[in-house]
Amino acid sequence: MRLSTCSTNHPLIISNLALYRPLIMIRFTPFLVCALLAKASFAIPAHLSNLSRQAGDNISGVDSCCVETPGGLLLQTQFWNTKRAQGPVDSWTVHGLWPDKCDGSFDVRCDPSREHPMARRPPAMDGRGRIIFSTFWLGIPSNEYLWANEWNRHGTCMSTIAPSCLPAGSPTGFDASIYFQKAADAFNSVPTYQFLASAGIEPDRTKKYTLDELEAAFKQTHGFIPALDCKNKELTAISYYFHLRGTLMDGTLVPLDTLKRGNCPKTGIRYLPKTN
Repeated sequence: MRLSTCSTNHPLIISNLALYRPLIMIRFTPFLVCALLAKASFAIPAHLSNLSRQAGDNISGVDSCCVETPGGLLLQTQFWNTKRAQGPVDSWTVHGLWPDKCDGSFDVRCDPSREHPMARRPPAMDGRGRIIFSTFWLGIPSNEYLWANEWNRHGTCMSTIAPSCLPAGSPTGFDASIYFQKAADAFNSVPTYQFLASAGIEPDRTKKYTLDELEAAFKQTHGFIPALDCKNKELTAISYYFHLRGTLMDGTLVPLDTLKRGNCPKTGIRYLPKTN
């Protein structure tokens, strides 16, 4: 293992992005540029698309130990289970934290050698992370099954916590602890129930909403629009988009609007209360 020397100052500078910060010179990682270009429906230049290759490579001068590769975007996903309620009645629950390639696609199960058939809560989490694990990260058929599935499918694809990127002498499982802690931190930063309640939208058996109304509520309370997913016109899942500035271990999550809308219809959406 090695401790990679990572700089947050990548050389790509984009100016005049009027849709985001008018007339301000902004320094971005190549992958945030990818996300912004996708958001603005521009074609991604070939020299930028070549940056997105297999995790673990040093691509075009970008160290994958320092920048999540490929993609640079993370999705924090949440559940709203109503028929078999899980978690507090006034909170959504954690699904996971997924790397994204800026186009809605993502790799899964990137390193079978690091997979676990079942996962326990990592001990190297702070108190807030442990509370989220025990109260809000709940799965079917078991919590341990969901934790293992999220780590195996998505955590092993995070390039900045690959074994070769960790400090020398890191204990076994340290990579998973970093992943779960960042997932907990991301979930804690986006309290979906409170976002909607602050805009006057609470679970109800009779009310129906338009997609525009729900998105406007998130824009008002969160500042950004997530992807909303429904089953039978019932709101059941949400995905928040983040750019990761830095590494998964010590980087900053920077929110942005969804690059790809969910499957909720434009009208008649129900936000039902949880029931046992």
